[in-house]
Amino acid sequence: MASFPQSIDNVLRIFAGQNYICGRDLGTVAFLALNLQKPLFLEGEAGVGKTEIAKALAAGLGRRLIRLQCYEGLDAAAAIYEWNFSAQMIAIRTAEASGNTDRGALQSELFSQDYLIRRPLLQAMEPHDAGPPVLLIDEVDRTDEPFEAFLLEALSEFQVTIPEIGTIKAQEPPIVILTSNRTREVHDALKRRCLYHWVDYPTFTREVEILQARVPGCTAALSNDIVAFVQELRGEDLFKNPGIAETIDWARCLIALDAVALSPEVISDTLGAVLKYQDDIAKIAGSEATRILNEARANLAKAS
Repeated sequence: MASFPQSIDNVLRIFAGQNYICGRDLGTVAFLALNLQKPLFLEGEAGVGKTEIAKALAAGLGRRLIRLQCYEGLDAAAAIYEWNFSAQMIAIRTAEASGNTDRGALQSELFSQDYLIRRPLLQAMEPHDAGPPVLLIDEVDRTDEPFEAFLLEALSEFQVTIPEIGTIKAQEPPIVILTSNRTREVHDALKRRCLYHWVDYPTFTREVEILQARVPGCTAALSNDIVAFVQELRGEDLFKNPGIAETIDWARCLIALDAVALSPEVISDTLGAVLKYQDDIAKIAGSEATRILNEARANLAKAS
């Protein structure tokens, strides 16, 4: 059996070692998911760091990260395996050219492990030298109900079936993390198989810590300016609120421009780093950016 961190503090140290700053609530649910060998279902707005949790956990535990990126129309076959048809066709033509007419032997060869392309779910079920991998099922809310039903079965038994080969069952369950941006509700039956955690936008203090951990060249003054402005932005009526990823990207852009503080001009020039829709950019540019900046600095002064 694989060994996992034996305390919540150890889990928090693993995250901190990967520059992922989080609270004890996330550390607790991650600890329980690891030691109870239950999937962890992470839900929250896009850009709050759900995918980064899986990456940090895999890197901190020294495990392979296997990512299944979900999309509309994804089916079980695409998530488990496919056959290497081009290699199979070459093998057929080679057999024909050499006069090999043993169809049974050729069929056994064509549908063997040598011609099998392993997709994420099958990869996660196979043994790994470093221990069970981290299986990230990203944006599961983009799939449809039939795929959810398949996942329900796969995550219950930790096994998949390939008709030509048979059933492959994991010797040890992978560490499963599912994420959802809540574009639609995921079925309760799938959630019941998991431990649940809502990943929210961080507090001002924590977002500053995240920014300074991820962008070491960002001064404390600029970090405070950036985070205060972004947190004010999230209170505006926008089509898409900026996430932590946008905060980090914006800080890197400002450093590349040698900015030492925010100004209305700098904000207008770089809004494309923090807002991703033209309607939102048009709404915030100009006098609105000045108003939000002044309000952000006033709230920051009150807090200090």
